[in-house]
Amino acid sequence: MIGIAFTGGEGPCVEICRQLAASNPGPECLIIAADSGLQKAEAAGLRPRWIIGDMDSLDDKTRLEKYPPDCVLKYPPDKDFTDTELALRLLWEKGCDETWIIGGGGGRGDHFLAIKALFERERPPDRWITAAEDFFCIKSGGEFSCPHKKGSMVSIFPLGEDPWAARSGNLKWPLDNLTWDRGTLSLSNETTGDSFSVKSLQGRFLVALPFV
Repeated sequence: MIGIAFTGGEGPCVEICRQLAASNPGPECLIIAADSGLQKAEAAGLRPRWIIGDMDSLDDKTRLEKYPPDCVLKYPPDKDFTDTELALRLLWEKGCDETWIIGGGGGRGDHFLAIKALFERERPPDRWITAAEDFFCIKSGGEFSCPHKKGSMVSIFPLGEDPWAARSGNLKWPLDNLTWDRGTLSLSNETTGDSFSVKSLQGRFLVALPFV
């Protein structure tokens, strides 16, 4: 089951949010809003199953009155986890084996880095979509491929624990013989065909694409 966590910060436009949720319809898609992510979900015409967080950035607390009390999970501001992290934990608790984050772009740099740090953990999310970027996590032994216009930008970063090794297809600068260390990256690589692929031979990777 796919779980989507809507969070604060810049995300795709309303129509794209609607399309992303509709691409995983019915009971196989679970939607949770983290704090002001509720505004983004509702603007797209979506009704989250749960709203979670300290609600400190929600524009209008009366939004919560439309939901049953047991669907609103309110936490104190002084807590050990971010609202986005709480939403992900709840998605996993409810049985989601694939998790997406929608939002979290722009705004404060520390908030952006806090979401990126979630991908470094033992159990990372699978996808993160902001207004400008689309990030995909490739787990060890996994492969990512998608259509992408020739000459488009692709960046790849190592995640988690070493060692790392990867193989690529249709990239201007192949990853096959690249020696990866902490801090190594393939920045602003380019596709050489109408699709590309990245396969993890060892370790975990983050693929960053422009969101269009």
